[in-house]
Amino acid sequence: MRNKLLNTLGAGALALGALNLVPSAAQAAPATLHDSFAGTYKIDHDHSLAWFTVEHARVSEFVGRFDKIAGTYTFDPKDPAKDKVEVTIPVDSLDTNFAMRNRDLLGPDFFNAREFPDIKFVSTRYEPTGKHTGKLYGNMTLHGTTHPIVFRVRQIGAGPVNALPKPWGGYLSGYVATATIKRSDFGVSAYEGMIGNRVRLHINIEGVRTGHS
Repeated sequence: MRNKLLNTLGAGALALGALNLVPSAAQAAPATLHDSFAGTYKIDHDHSLAWFTVEHARVSEFVGRFDKIAGTYTFDPKDPAKDKVEVTIPVDSLDTNFAMRNRDLLGPDFFNAREFPDIKFVSTRYEPTGKHTGKLYGNMTLHGTTHPIVFRVRQIGAGPVNALPKPWGGYLSGYVATATIKRSDFGVSAYEGMIGNRVRLHINIEGVRTGHS
């Protein structure tokens, strides 16, 4: 019995020792880069995403995304008046994980992609609210209607990432931006009883600084 107990304890110790040889995800994760965000950047569409959530049937939240996004942004921490953002999202890049729903949403009752192929946002000013947060004011054009909106912006990181090959590598920066709009403000009001009017927008941006290696 004693030998059996010693063998069991020994096996347990070996197992724990083996586990200690493998670093946890938290230990292995590299630190976020926090170099200067200053500069003009081109959005990397392969590492950026726009998505939205909206109430469905008064019981749940539905999620959709756009798989293409393009644009540029300029950030100057010393002079926020110079900050500017321009983003274009092709409406036909919509994906809701259900082909029939995609067709309905791209049709005339909703986005009407044939007549209004792009969603566009052009900033008017950026207002810092903290070291890495701010409010981005601007105008969004959707469904042929332009309306002012405000994004809450959080800076994630910035710095040289030369391990990635071109066109992804270089001096990068990243942001998360969120806003809430009323779809009725943009002339999209179909199925009001089933689909909520308030739509929460999420944009995750990674950009490559231009004019630098």
